[in-house]
Amino acid sequence: MSVESTSQVMNDYLDALLKQEDFARYFADDIAWTTTETGDEVRGRDAVRDLIVGLHTQAFNAHPEVKALTVGDGRATLEADFVGTHTGEFGGVAATGAQLRVPYCVCYDVAGDQITALRAYMPISLMLAQVKTAADSVATS
Repeated sequence: MSVESTSQVMNDYLDALLKQEDFARYFADDIAWTTTETGDEVRGRDAVRDLIVGLHTQAFNAHPEVKALTVGDGRATLEADFVGTHTGEFGGVAATGAQLRVPYCVCYDVAGDQITALRAYMPISLMLAQVKTAADSVATS
């Protein structure tokens, strides 16, 4: 796979993700998502799509702010900020309305015209600490 092909897949995927279109069409059927901080793994196009949609529209009303995309032959790395409002249950914490801006990175494997793996270097513990702080603040008000 060439750098140009990888770049095309990634740019199309990110465009669809940011426009809230069908970004999962760029996923292989057996795609794997790994949250590196926790070791949690999700497999399959629908399951990975649902995880991403859930983070952006259910647990949070959020979007990525892309800082950089680095592309190689069959590999890509995204650096972004996860920006949004805590609007639903996350890590056992009910919606707090907390505003989050959390830096993260995702490494992608790409084969042909599909993304086959995502390794998300997301600071889940930082996100959870922020929503818990907001919940504690609401509880003491």
